[in-house]
Amino acid sequence: MSVAETIAHLESAVPIAGRKAPPCTVVIFGAAGDLTQRKLVPALYNLANQRLLTASGFATIGFARRELDDAGFREYLGGELRGHVGESFDDGVWSWLCTRTSYVSGNFDDPAAYERLAAQLERAQQEFGTAGNVLFYLATAPEHFGLVARMLKARGLLDQSGGRWRRVIVEKPFGHDLASARALNRELQSELAESQLYRIDHYLGKETVQNLMVLRFSNAIFEPIWNRRYIDHVQITVAETLGVEKRGGYYDKAGALRDMVPNHIFQLISLVAMEPPISFQADAVRDEQCKALRAMQPFTPADVLSRVVRGQYAAGNAGNKTLPAYRAEHAVAPESTTETFVAMKLGIDNWRWSGVPFYLRVGKALPKRTTEISIHFRKPPMVLFRHTEVESTKPNVLVVRIQPDEGIALTFGAKVPGAALRLGSVFMDFSYSDHFGSTPATGYERLLFDGMLGDQTLFQRADMVEASWAVVDPILDLWTKVLPHDFPNYHAGTAGPVDADELLARDGRQWRTILDTTS
Repeated sequence: MSVAETIAHLESAVPIAGRKAPPCTVVIFGAAGDLTQRKLVPALYNLANQRLLTASGFATIGFARRELDDAGFREYLGGELRGHVGESFDDGVWSWLCTRTSYVSGNFDDPAAYERLAAQLERAQQEFGTAGNVLFYLATAPEHFGLVARMLKARGLLDQSGGRWRRVIVEKPFGHDLASARALNRELQSELAESQLYRIDHYLGKETVQNLMVLRFSNAIFEPIWNRRYIDHVQITVAETLGVEKRGGYYDKAGALRDMVPNHIFQLISLVAMEPPISFQADAVRDEQCKALRAMQPFTPADVLSRVVRGQYAAGNAGNKTLPAYRAEHAVAPESTTETFVAMKLGIDNWRWSGVPFYLRVGKALPKRTTEISIHFRKPPMVLFRHTEVESTKPNVLVVRIQPDEGIALTFGAKVPGAALRLGSVFMDFSYSDHFGSTPATGYERLLFDGMLGDQTLFQRADMVEASWAVVDPILDLWTKVLPHDFPNYHAGTAGPVDADELLARDGRQWRTILDTTS
């Protein structure tokens, strides 16, 4: 299909699935950065390719300090796009998106730049029929969130009169502790209504994360046993083979706990632990997530010492790559006490989960890249097998794989063929790509699309952010007073510090090995 034919098809086609986004302009602040080039524009391209953008009512505007004109910005984005969308790249789709892409150069605190942005929004409305609707995406450092919101409001660019909408997406981190999270919420809420504010966590854009609610609430075989009577414990693992690479300057200030736990990990836990919502409306779902977060047992100093493990990697081989020690990475202090690994045992104080531990671990320079949730059910009683050769039974395990191979697996016992009664484990595996085919995705498509639709279900609310930091704060507080004495305490390419294994061994349990994808 020629470029002209592709554009004509985009103008007339119905969406591949679902409804189209309403007319709007997407404005990206920090548009000259890596996130825009690698994730956001490829996501917009994929949405266009799936016919989910309104052909006669869409535009996008980049806003950044770099001195570029429209042509230069388009060239910057297009230079890497083919590599990020793979074989699905279509010159016609990119040409369609490109003609609707413009650029505003300026500092975030420059009123004149916002005047230029207002003029460009007016041109987009006139030329492309965007109806005055705008989705502002703040792909900036968090310290700029409040400034940009104030400048937008001062210029009247957040005004929703006349039936139009104006929404703002902000990227994590949402603060670096409870006090800063509260301060950021106050700052943003002084300029924006909560209904205009979309706190994005790209983990929630992954299909398997979204499928957690469907798995639980649309299958009668799971929800009746999703409680303390049948579930022994839950494990959540987020493992990366990479070190900190070029992010040493940021990571040495943040660490694994701040970087992953109060956002990605706690979002996963809230979806696993939440009660059934009264509907799938955004606030109904987020109400139940927030209740689960608030039910997490608070950590005392003694709890932090006994139930939380931190680690830092030494040199080694991970993911077929030789990694230097963390302290030898670029922009990392040579005596850094920043953790690159965290494991902890959490409890949730409510009727459903009382007595069921949630174990989580997250780390860099581990043997395999994987993110998974495993639900470990209680062992059946052995009384039935007391006069047989069966010495023990293995518990059922439901594994929800989030990345890189999205899918769901279930292990259960079956008799091994033969005259004797022997049990073996059977592994049933569902893979999204095998069953539904693979769709090019960056993880941001669903979130950008929901932002355009005004659906906040997959976005964090202010109270959720603060509830998460309230759990983490006591850990951070103790760690500033009690420095680690054994860093580095695991080699790159191993499964983390020995103390993490002992955390479960004390309870008579063990981690699922992150090297094993079939059990």
